[in-house]
Amino acid sequence: MNALGRHILAEIYGCDNKILDDCKLIEEIMVKAAIEAGAEVCEVAFHKFSPQGVSGVVVISESHLTIHTWPELNYAAVDVFTCGSNVNPWDACSYLTKLLKAKNMTATEVKRGVFEQPVKVLSS
Repeated sequence: MNALGRHILAEIYGCDNKILDDCKLIEEIMVKAAIEAGAEVCEVAFHKFSPQGVSGVVVISESHLTIHTWPELNYAAVDVFTCGSNVNPWDACSYLTKLLKAKNMTATEVKRGVFEQPVKVLSS
C-alpha cells in the first residue's frame, strides 16, 4: 500500500502558557520544527488572538504545519502533513513538544492519498 503523505494530528498538553501566547516565538518554533523534520519552508502566516492564543501555518514544499494554542489550558493542537519520503513529520512533533515545554503529547498518524498500486509522480 502506497500513500502520498503522512498527516500527524498532535495533542500537546501541559505546555508553558507564556510560550503559547507569544506569536513571534510560536512562529519561530514552528519554522524550526519544519526545518528539523527536513522540510523546505515556503511561507508563514501567524495570528495573535485577543485576549490570548495563537494560530498559524508554515507552508512547506512537502505540505504544511499548523498550530492553534490555548494558553489558558496549556494546550496546543498541531497538524503536521508531509508528502514524500524525505521529511519525517514525527521529528517536527517531537521538536515542538520539547520547545513548548510540554508534559505530554499524544498523536495519531493518518496516511493521506492511499493507493493500492504504486503512484507515479510526474516531475516538471
